[in-house]
Amino acid sequence: MVNKVILIGRLGADPEIRFTPDGTMVANLRLATDESYKNKDGEKVQKTEWHRIVAFRKLAEICQSYLTKGKQIYIEGRLQTRTWDDKDGIKRSTTEIIASNMRMLDSKGQGKIQEGWNDQGAAYSETGAALDDDVPF
Repeated sequence: MVNKVILIGRLGADPEIRFTPDGTMVANLRLATDESYKNKDGEKVQKTEWHRIVAFRKLAEICQSYLTKGKQIYIEGRLQTRTWDDKDGIKRSTTEIIASNMRMLDSKGQGKIQEGWNDQGAAYSETGAALDDDVPF
């Protein structure tokens, strides 16, 4: 069986950083993907889909350091659905993408980039290791 998601989109906000009780860093990202088509009247329609992305450990640190609202990124990961009871006892659920790889695709929305460092195409795995592979298309 396969559970793999690949998305290319723009961040809708700066990463939100938190820590688990055991001190693991977690970055939550909101990623927008767009699709456009012509409706039955021939008018162009643009549709935006929002995705919840979660990165852990070293990949979360990299997201915190280099990603900002508007940045275009490539995300690779897996789908995960969580359920919980809210404060009123109502059962809630959400589906997220747990990131395993991230690639910064452009320098739009430039973040906290180290001086002299070119982030064009920089890619990282969930362990924080830089990836030399190109996007697979």
